[in-house]
Amino acid sequence: MRIHFAAEDWTRLRYAPRPSPLPELHAALLMLGAPHETALFGRWRSRLLRALPPAAEPLADLVPGGSPPAFLDVLGETRQEGFEAVRATPRDRVRSELERVYAGRGLAPAWIRDLHAGRADAWRTLARAQAAAHGAVLAPVWEQVRDLHRAEFARHAVVLAQDGPAAALTALVPGSRLRDGVWEVPGAAGEVRLGGRGLVLLPTFHWRGGPLVQDLPGREVVLACPAGPGLPLVPEAADDPGGALAGVLGPTRAALLRALAEPRTTTGLARVLDVSPATVSGHTSALRAAGLLTTERAGRAVRHRLTPMAELLLR
Repeated sequence: MRIHFAAEDWTRLRYAPRPSPLPELHAALLMLGAPHETALFGRWRSRLLRALPPAAEPLADLVPGGSPPAFLDVLGETRQEGFEAVRATPRDRVRSELERVYAGRGLAPAWIRDLHAGRADAWRTLARAQAAAHGAVLAPVWEQVRDLHRAEFARHAVVLAQDGPAAALTALVPGSRLRDGVWEVPGAAGEVRLGGRGLVLLPTFHWRGGPLVQDLPGREVVLACPAGPGLPLVPEAADDPGGALAGVLGPTRAALLRALAEPRTTTGLARVLDVSPATVSGHTSALRAAGLLTTERAGRAVRHRLTPMAELLLR
């Protein structure tokens, strides 16, 4: 995908200061329907499919071929604010997008035909479906999304301040490059001409595919990019991965890994786990040999930290 910047677009380039519920929800629903990444996302999908209430089912009618209508993805700091922006979409835009996604797919469901006709009942159906899906999919992990967004915002701000906008853009999407005012982005296709509308950079923490672009007439262009740890977000109390891990590693080693949410010394681990330093040393040696932690010397002490594999197991 080639994104063309006019001179004034550089003054309207910004990173979304807060996450937007509707784009994040729709990214999660797209990931829910994606068949790949079973090893990482299979359990997450199974849990969410059980949790989705019947009221959310109409949303599936909006993506008969896997491509949703473009008018659904709008920015907004709350779900209600986002839905009001969707509801304000010009009627001809709603009609053309519904016709696009249903082209060659036979007769659309009755409520989609009503939405095409602009009937209020259909908009209420959409509002109820989004609210139901949001409650099941996004609300339980929204605090995590906010925390991850703050971290990505800070990381982007540092790169922007140190190296400038070109470096910040290319750091945002690995493999992208900026040449002669054109940002070439892998993982997507097409030509996007900003034409003075500006560009909003929006991280998403559910989608693992290529960048998702929102290019609606008269609005800022929004580029949603996969960010964060690249793992499914689950509520803190939804599952007990530590308990499951204890059945494999034993309770002390599982507790030791959980205690390394931040790096600790052998003495610090012994204090947290209420065991002797010699016991900690035996367990850390075994976990280090298995590739689950690393150890480095810090003065007269040693400090242990998790490896990415251990972080994956804990999740």
